[in-house]
Amino acid sequence: MKSLTSLWSVLAADAADTCCTSALRDINTVSERVKHEGESFLTISLPSLGKSTQKWIDSGEVGINSAFARDRGGRLPRFLGGFFCRVFDRDSGLLLDEPCVASIRAIRQLTLFFGKIELACSPARMTQAIRNYLECEHEVRLFDTELTESDLREFTTMSNMLYGRVFDRVDRDVYYGRLVPKHGPGSTSDGLSGNGKSRQSTWTERLESAGVAAGEHLLPNWRYYRQLEDVHFVEPGSELPVKVCLVPKTMKTPRVIAMEPTCMMYVQQALNRSLLESIGRDDFLSKIIGFDDQVPNNDLARRGSIDTRTATLDLSDASDRVSNQLVRAMLRRWPNFGAAVEAARSRRATLPDGSTTRLAKFASMGSALCFPMEALVFTTLVFMGIQRSLNTSLCRRDLRVFSDSVRVFGDDLIVPTDHVLRVVESLEHFGAKVGSDKSFWTGKFRESCGREYFNGEDVSIVRCRQALPTRLQDATEVQSAVSLRNQLYWSGYWRTCRWLDEQLRELFRGCFPVVESTSSVLGRESALGYQSEREHPQLRSPLVRGYYSESKPPADKLEGAGALLKCLQKLDTDVYLRGQAPWRPSDTVPVETQVTNLWDKPPEVSAKHLERFGRPKSTSIKLGWRSPF
Repeated sequence: MKSLTSLWSVLAADAADTCCTSALRDINTVSERVKHEGESFLTISLPSLGKSTQKWIDSGEVGINSAFARDRGGRLPRFLGGFFCRVFDRDSGLLLDEPCVASIRAIRQLTLFFGKIELACSPARMTQAIRNYLECEHEVRLFDTELTESDLREFTTMSNMLYGRVFDRVDRDVYYGRLVPKHGPGSTSDGLSGNGKSRQSTWTERLESAGVAAGEHLLPNWRYYRQLEDVHFVEPGSELPVKVCLVPKTMKTPRVIAMEPTCMMYVQQALNRSLLESIGRDDFLSKIIGFDDQVPNNDLARRGSIDTRTATLDLSDASDRVSNQLVRAMLRRWPNFGAAVEAARSRRATLPDGSTTRLAKFASMGSALCFPMEALVFTTLVFMGIQRSLNTSLCRRDLRVFSDSVRVFGDDLIVPTDHVLRVVESLEHFGAKVGSDKSFWTGKFRESCGREYFNGEDVSIVRCRQALPTRLQDATEVQSAVSLRNQLYWSGYWRTCRWLDEQLRELFRGCFPVVESTSSVLGRESALGYQSEREHPQLRSPLVRGYYSESKPPADKLEGAGALLKCLQKLDTDVYLRGQAPWRPSDTVPVETQVTNLWDKPPEVSAKHLERFGRPKSTSIKLGWRSPF
């Protein structure tokens, strides 16, 4: 397939047709600069202009971006000038009274299109990412020393007011042994993967002393108590650190994550489930804190772009800037929950160069408790800022007034515009870092959880996430290219879709059918629906011939007590998902009898997860006849 430059050129011409302008000079500029600067112009320089443009729209005036020349006699960049002059006044640089929304979307699309493509960073940028990780750790320690007793008292008072009932329930779950841990498919620092995690033989003394006993969580029931003889209980100084590693994010910087030891992640998942279940039961917190649904954030951002009553804030390095000191202060009144969280937290990290550092942050990305704890800390700081702005003490009843103007989803925050300055001050006073290029409250541009709005209009864009594929064996790139084509189709970029159709049809050797979005076939989506190519000989249902992806979890057979434990945990998870109370297996009543009493009939539990489990190591692309829907 052709280069990213060719794709950008077609997209620019497509956007120019929509906005009734020309992009010929822009296309030539991009071609020349890519020749001299490489793809970093598309992935780093252009996104820099896009972020600047968003701030210009928010502030209502063109600012300074030294990477792109200005118009002679005007303040607008020459690059994409045909689009900019439909949004800003050419002479003064001020935002027009009625800027062209299509041009705003086009500028964002053309500048940010490759901003998050997953390409390998240079070694220098990877080294800088680790250096930034250590600098962030140093800053967390610095903020810890600068916080006064008054600051911590105010923080604790607000968090107790917000989460008192929630933490009461989780504390009881820990005390009465109602936690239900589980293993995920991801990697761990001790190298266990798949079903091998269910055969873990390492536990920490900190977990044991915190009331999270190995006998309660590593055994199906106490009939298997002799297996505890094979469990190695690790002292605090001998615990395995988290393993810091770099994964692709953007060409500008990689993402820094940390792989937890198996036993730590196992307990973190249990605490996470109990915490999220308790928050979901709280009618107030469930409205202002989100964990799996971004739509409320999107709706609130859209409304804020119309009435400007709410601001959107984005935090930089959010997870790495949450201090463990704040988490401990937040959980101080709940000894069981607090002790379990502290015991499930890794204290040290091993860096890619093999060195080890002690952590002042609560946890990096990779911990199951990282996302919920950072959300709770940021929510507390948001309401502290509101309280300081109002210059009065608030009670929980007062906080309910803000249920339609405050929303927290990880590091994406929505707060009332009237109190945004004090909220920002509160966040930064406690160590958070508000990203100025992605926080908006002055004008009518808002962004939250991947959606952007200007004056109520959706100006969100399509992003290219992977390089264009050159062969069918590049399964990830092939799937990404098909997804990109379909997203561009629904966004109205018809010329670009036709160009991608030609490239993909050549790659697929002509087998690129029209299908529904729910089909397993890698095909073209259309507003006119699917196009059948033949009927199934027995079922008489429509079929199309196309390529589809196939991947299998790695073979990893699990037997014995580990298999029984996993099945019982799976049964308990199914009960939880059905909204029933957690079920605990009895040591005296046969499992079959318990299951029958609970479900009236034995559940249909597939045995495949005992044979294959974990993330697939590879994905293959195959050709065949499949349903188009």
